[in-house]
Amino acid sequence: MLMAESPTVSNLWPLIVYFLSVVGLVGTMIALSYVLGERHREKQTNEPYESGIASTGTARVRFDVKFYLIAMFFVIFDLEAVFVFAWAVSIRETGWIGYAEMLVFIGILVAALVYVWKLGALEWGAFTKTNSQFTVQSSK
Repeated sequence: MLMAESPTVSNLWPLIVYFLSVVGLVGTMIALSYVLGERHREKQTNEPYESGIASTGTARVRFDVKFYLIAMFFVIFDLEAVFVFAWAVSIRETGWIGYAEMLVFIGILVAALVYVWKLGALEWGAFTKTNSQFTVQSSK
């Protein structure tokens, strides 16, 4: 039985040279951008600029939690599309067992979506909690 050789400097020299060249290149690029970069000292330099519209107010605006919930639901359910795409690419190799597994997977996703919907997390009205369920009030 052959014993695996322990890594020595002679075996790792390509990796060391690559690492040092990357660090050197990054350092050179940062130094050149500092030396060759423009210097602006005008008052307007540090002002935010949004498509020609002067900014008003502060950037520290609080967003409603609903925006974060919708973004989180989007990421969760959109990420599942990656799994469905990977399944679609390998459908010939997985056969009927893969098809059944994907049906279970999509069923769990649909159940989660129905649960979130019934919970009222996708509603934009005002919420009150009654009988451990959310009801939507009109915002008149």
